[in-house]
Amino acid sequence: MLRQVFLDTETTGLEIRDGNRIIEIGCVEMIDRKLTGNNYHQYINADRDSEEGALNVHGITTEFLADKPHFNEITTAFLDYIKGAELIIHNAPFDLGFLNNELSLLGGTKRTIEDHCEINDSLVMARQMHPGQRNSLDALCKRYDINNEHRELHGALLDSEILADVYLAMTGGQTALLLGGDAEGADAGGAAGFAFNRLSAEHKKLPVIKADQDELGVHQKYLDEIEEASGKSLWH
Repeated sequence: MLRQVFLDTETTGLEIRDGNRIIEIGCVEMIDRKLTGNNYHQYINADRDSEEGALNVHGITTEFLADKPHFNEITTAFLDYIKGAELIIHNAPFDLGFLNNELSLLGGTKRTIEDHCEINDSLVMARQMHPGQRNSLDALCKRYDINNEHRELHGALLDSEILADVYLAMTGGQTALLLGGDAEGADAGGAAGFAFNRLSAEHKKLPVIKADQDELGVHQKYLDEIEEASGKSLWH
């Protein structure tokens, strides 16, 4: 079973050295390339205001966060949720830097996020697949025709959901299986090759499902209707 968790955070500002903190964590769970709905979402009281630039991005005010838990109150539940998963983050160093800073401020034995799960940076993946192009989440949505018009402001859970859609598009879709003679000529750095190579040997055994007699009968009836309406059916 492959358990992947797509994660995003919102913070009070860009720089940890300026005392900025995490104010929102959003996670989306996917098991064997299927979204489960078992997501994690938490607002966090950072006991400080967001910088103006950050506030313009996420719109999360200090007043809204006043009654939300502090990071130390949600740490155990959060680490339990991500434990053992492949954590997929777009521009992972940013989010990991803030998460690990929060853990270090707690002291004790919480260690780092990397001690609890595997990390995969989807921005690095996108740059390998699309060198020299813009690979922000918005740019990838446009490239893979993913609708993100509802994203007026950034939000950790919403961005995690969008990232999951982008990741599935980058590593799957109709070109994910290299069939016939096209495999040799396919771009090894493209989405098709990347997705297929990540599959286990078990998942590469493609099942062959044939139509039963009832299904063949329905198909034949449909062809008869086409021929009656048009005078000729090429599929007969």
